[in-house]
Amino acid sequence: MRVLRGLAALSLTCALALAQNSTPVFRENVHLVRVLATVKDASGALVGSMEKSDFEVRDNGVPQEISVFERQTEQPLSVAVMIDDSASTAIDLKYETESVTRFVKALVRSGNPDDSVSLYSFNWEVVQQTGFTRNPATIEKRLRELRNTGGTAMYDAILLASRDIEDRQGRKVLIIVTDGGDTVSRASFERAAEAAQLADAVIFPVLVVPISNNAGRNIGGENALTTLAQRTGGRVFAPTIGKEMDQAFDGILRDLRTQYLLGFYPKNVPPTKERFHTLTVTGVGRADSSWQISARSGYYGEALPAAGASRGSSEGVSVGAPDETVRGKKPAAKSTRPDASKAGRGTR
Repeated sequence: MRVLRGLAALSLTCALALAQNSTPVFRENVHLVRVLATVKDASGALVGSMEKSDFEVRDNGVPQEISVFERQTEQPLSVAVMIDDSASTAIDLKYETESVTRFVKALVRSGNPDDSVSLYSFNWEVVQQTGFTRNPATIEKRLRELRNTGGTAMYDAILLASRDIEDRQGRKVLIIVTDGGDTVSRASFERAAEAAQLADAVIFPVLVVPISNNAGRNIGGENALTTLAQRTGGRVFAPTIGKEMDQAFDGILRDLRTQYLLGFYPKNVPPTKERFHTLTVTGVGRADSSWQISARSGYYGEALPAAGASRGSSEGVSVGAPDETVRGKKPAAKSTRPDASKAGRGTR
């Protein structure tokens, strides 16, 4: 009888455990998710008067409580300006240098005294020309020393700049000045996009297209830049050289000065096998239905253990100190890593 009672108790315990395991698990994440948002009306004018109650944020479709709200946030900016100095941009480089210099001067002249800029160049290799600085003369000097050569390792540049900027405080921005597509990167588009998302970086491509017709243009590369901007809450500028280039950088500066900061702690979001959480930011309350809100499309968070997903890795690409050339590592001869098949695409 004692044995039977023991078996009955054991059966009851197992049944309760199974019942508990079948109940959906909702986790409350203590990690603050930050979302930078820009709002424009139907005419394209920036809207800077919205309140916290005028925004709704959903994480994988689940409404979230906005815990942090700043209008026209003045959190410090870390801006990585990335210049394509491949052979195809030779004609435009002089004008790009002048516009970038004016932008840096305008950025540090007003705003947060901790705003800073780092300069990267990319052709067949990626070079961090300067560390983060508030000295426009330092940026200008390195810009004027650039020389056009080789192919375009744009995705490598995004990956490396994102990982450099990831641990910096405040807002993080990548400005990519290029004429279009990638030609020699070791990193894929998705890997570069993931790195930018992990860094909470907003991407503003400045697409300098010397010709208006499709013949000879890299439409695929242009579409990739548009997707990167949409995923991170930025937007694409497509100026011609000269005055329009200055106007593009003025537009970026205006966007940065009128950003909203929305922060929330993920709550009641059922875990899935996907690490990527889809975010939607919409206008409610006083917000007009015609207004457009630009914000990141998601973030990388928790996933079910079965997914086996890991944080985006930059293995196979070496990151050097400021002023040091960044080149790809040679893959191990007998590597069995998932990226081994791609590692043979060198940047040399």
